Amino acid sequence: MSGYILCQTKRAKLPYFIENISTNVYSIEELCYYLYHNLYLIDQTIMNEGLCSWIQEELELPALAAKLRSKISKFASAEDIVYPVFKEINYLTYEELKELNVRLQKMNEETPAMREKQKADALMENEMYVHAIQVYQNLLETENLEEIREGMTEKVYHNLGCAYSYLFQMEKATEYFRKAYEGSRSREALEAYLIAFGMTRTSSEYEKMAKSIGAEKEVLQNIRERLQEFSKTPELVVNKTNMDEILTRLTREYHRSTGS
Repeated sequence: MSGYILCQTKRAKLPYFIENISTNVYSIEELCYYLYHNLYLIDQTIMNEGLCSWIQEELELPALAAKLRSKISKFASAEDIVYPVFKEINYLTYEELKELNVRLQKMNEETPAMREKQKADALMENEMYVHAIQVYQNLLETENLEEIREGMTEKVYHNLGCAYSYLFQMEKATEYFRKAYEGSRSREALEAYLIAFGMTRTSSEYEKMAKSIGAEKEVLQNIRERLQEFSKTPELVVNKTNMDEILTRLTREYHRSTGS
């Protein structure tokens, strides 16, 4: 496997839409790439009859489609799909296959809640922030995360703060960064909270809050510099020649990040 995708088989005229990351794939190589890099996102939204039909009709690989169909009803783990698909074109080297086996074994040993956490993290990496938020919030509502791993609650709060900040919902981001800091009291959590607070409040409110929690001078100086950097970030230059292009890109990024 390499950084680019070299097609060995037929390229589909009609793509298969991967719902989890709102992305189309046109070849078995692209499908392999997605599966290899997104093991935690392999679920019934991709392992279904639609995928089998696409492989059979668009890629003209009926034998592979039949193998996958036999596994749909009993689908329980990522192995049910990745091994047959990878084997079809010998996608992985021997060393990569060994590394994949280790990753799959680790997944199988994790609790369902930990796998959900990893799924949300993978959605974040793919910039699917709304979907990630839904998974994180479900975890907080249904699981006692500290029984699974110490400090996991604060990590989920922190990631929720990041997700909301990427969606420019800074009030919600500040709320979750505060919860993360209250749970961990770490410098990283403090800095994230102070930055979010400083972006949504006046200077006097920020100074008062920072003083009330006893933030060290070094931390405050670092935050001050970073807030100044944010204030200097240039806005998009819009003119008649690039307006349509910018609107199209912003619309596409919005729909992708929200899954709409």
